[in-house]
Amino acid sequence: MQTLARYKIRNWSDYNKALIQRGSITIWIEQEALKKWFSSYHTCQAGRPETYSDDAILMLLVLRETYKLTLRSLEGFVTSLFALMGLDLPIPSYTQISKRAQKLHKRVCRLVNGKKARHIIFDSTGLKVHGEGEWKVKVHGKSKRRTWRKFHIGIDAETQEILCFELTGNNGGDAQMGEKMLKGFKKVKSVRGDGSYDSGRFRKKVHELGGSCIVPPPRDATYKSSLDNSWERERDESVAVMNGVGDYELGRRLWKILSGYHRRSLVETAMFRIKKMLGEGLKARHLEAQKTEALCKCLVINKMNKLGMPKFEWVLEAA
Repeated sequence: MQTLARYKIRNWSDYNKALIQRGSITIWIEQEALKKWFSSYHTCQAGRPETYSDDAILMLLVLRETYKLTLRSLEGFVTSLFALMGLDLPIPSYTQISKRAQKLHKRVCRLVNGKKARHIIFDSTGLKVHGEGEWKVKVHGKSKRRTWRKFHIGIDAETQEILCFELTGNNGGDAQMGEKMLKGFKKVKSVRGDGSYDSGRFRKKVHELGGSCIVPPPRDATYKSSLDNSWERERDESVAVMNGVGDYELGRRLWKILSGYHRRSLVETAMFRIKKMLGEGLKARHLEAQKTEALCKCLVINKMNKLGMPKFEWVLEAA
């Protein structure tokens, strides 16, 4: 008799309630945003001051991402919603929301309080701006009009919250963006990423923060015989493990087990969660507004994670 192991959710009852709560409108309407609906921010420049606060605009954009609304539909949705709630508050027009979205991401300092985060995982994926769907590409091939943005995120390996993000063009390097996102942290224990993060500057930044860089070197990586306690020595140790057993593939699998590299799959799960629940594309057409849209996607996922996450355990079953 053969025995198979599979994951099983241990807290299905609580997790099921959390999944139901994701659709509750009261979860997404922040009382703090309603209290600070009108703006007190002054630019000290000529022109009409802002009527609505950043909290109000951000709440509306989060509602848009959660329920997949267009800007005009969002205005009508919130107008009817406030009428049902008995709230005597004016609603910004869709043009106001669109203009404010282009600079809102600059005013939001951090996604979450990441001071306690010690184990960070980075990854990137593509979000489509415009172009043909997957069916047309499969049947007729792709055209030159397909445009993508590169979405970079860093998550906490313990809580799976998104700690930082960047949205760039197609040519945004993973290691370069990872180094930029690490500037918001004072100390880390470990940083994980795939082979695209194998950069000297990225490894040096992780080493300066006091953490170990768990990134696999490429197959043709050379052993540099570094003697000092630096990022180069750490990379040399990885190269030695991968090539020390005589079989590179076996050595690579051994290194992944010894280093705990497999926890990197958590960030791939986070990417899947973003695309599955919030879509694989961007609705905005300008890069600055797209960055705000990416910010809202991260905020929605973090909010859903706080409602409840599944807890798994290995279960042995007879085949």
